Amino acid sequence: HCLDVRSEVPPALALCEDGLPGAEAEAEALLPPEPGLRGARGYRAELGSILLLLVLYVLQGIPLGLAGSVLLILQSKNASYTDQAFFSFVFWPFSLKLLWAPLVDAVYLRGFGRRKSWLVPTQYVLGVFMIYMSTQVDVLLGDGEGRGPDVVALTVTFFLFEFLAATQDIAVDGWALTMLSRENVGYASTCNSVGQTAGYFLGNVLFLALESASFCNKYLRFQPQPQGIVTLSDFLFFWGAVFLITTTLVALLKKENKELTPTKEETKGITDTYRLLFSIIKMPAVLTFCLLILTAKVGFSAADAVTGLKLVEEGVPKEHLALLAVPMVPLQIILPLIISKYTAGPQPLNTFYKAMPFRLLLGLEFAFLVWWTPKVKHEGGFPVYYYVVVLLSYALHQITLYSMYVAIMAFNAKVSDPLIGGTYMTLLNTVSNLGGNWPSTVALWLVDPLTVKECAGAQEQTCGTTVAAELCTKAGGSCVTTLDGYYVESVICVILGFGWWFLLGPKFKKLQDEGQSSWKCKRSH
Repeated sequence: HCLDVRSEVPPALALCEDGLPGAEAEAEALLPPEPGLRGARGYRAELGSILLLLVLYVLQGIPLGLAGSVLLILQSKNASYTDQAFFSFVFWPFSLKLLWAPLVDAVYLRGFGRRKSWLVPTQYVLGVFMIYMSTQVDVLLGDGEGRGPDVVALTVTFFLFEFLAATQDIAVDGWALTMLSRENVGYASTCNSVGQTAGYFLGNVLFLALESASFCNKYLRFQPQPQGIVTLSDFLFFWGAVFLITTTLVALLKKENKELTPTKEETKGITDTYRLLFSIIKMPAVLTFCLLILTAKVGFSAADAVTGLKLVEEGVPKEHLALLAVPMVPLQIILPLIISKYTAGPQPLNTFYKAMPFRLLLGLEFAFLVWWTPKVKHEGGFPVYYYVVVLLSYALHQITLYSMYVAIMAFNAKVSDPLIGGTYMTLLNTVSNLGGNWPSTVALWLVDPLTVKECAGAQEQTCGTTVAAELCTKAGGSCVTTLDGYYVESVICVILGFGWWFLLGPKFKKLQDEGQSSWKCKRSH
């Protein structure tokens, strides 16, 4: 989930964000620093600012990681897939932040600072919210003794949580461009990707490992104990305190660059910004791009959204699944560097188009993996070769996923009108992200309705609904799954995906042949 959520700007583009046309900004970045004055502005001179950005992006990744953890905790508490689909809405705010980004850009207290006006209150609310949640979360997750998780309350709280984190992201992204000098502004996107990945890692992988009793007993303790080293409420309390301390330090010690007061261009009225967004979407080329990218990822939804939960359902420990992300980190750092060589030319979407059938076929391989899982399970868990197969499948999946992701990013950067770079690029990335969000939610929603169950051991009883299933159990029977909706969905998704690839894929590739004028905003003087 982490991937699609990033608001990452490729380093070259971060330079164009100041409103300079791309080539000019890039050329300036490539010039050797002038001796004396400019030389002193190397990254060492701004190390403090770079580290601060890194910390702020790490904090932002933690709510995302925790939401991913709660998804797996719900699965291990046997929540239905309909509940899971409802909870998956918490990942939407990061994709929708464009809707309130103009507000964050335009409204602020001049005396306090344009970015701090939003950053400080948002992080304080996040900190207090986390500390309050630490007292409530055990109740919301259910105690396991008859009381199940309160999915609605969990979704609402985590949705607010992610909404605040997305707002903090808007403020940090904006501040990064003025906090660093022009020579170093390329580090902003590095801080973003490294920081968010690290934060996600802390909130997801590290938390699930420390929360798991079996993991802690096996690797970290001499005396086995019934629960893990930390609980969700401890974790929330700790990070809530970190948020409050960091925010206080930023509010008191970090000054915004006063000499960079926003020009007229930057503080355009809110209505102007929304009008601009609307005029961008109305352009035929952009509209075609939006419609195609919103449907392009339907074919991957079952594989991406449901596979992990199915593996947990089949008995794979959730902390082991989370730990598989560790060997992936070097791959995730190296892949964009390699792929960007292929997407740097005039036709980045060719890479997207070529990677798509491989990623669709991996969806079928994932379904096979889920089917194979119970067959290799033994008393002590799963054999090593099973985890090797899962890891290899996951690595291949990451390669295809990154090929498509980097290609779309490169395309968005290529066509974005440099005069309104930030807004334009964010709009295209937002639509790309939404194209992944809605199919995932729908895929989770459909698992239960597509599953066929029969009542074994009791005549004339069915298992179609929860009530019917209870009646079946009362009659002395048990519900047996005859056809798992996940497999049905996997096949449907792959068919839909190949349909898109054959029929709409060539149309999508054609977009890169459109002249630059098709993507330029018509300016009204």
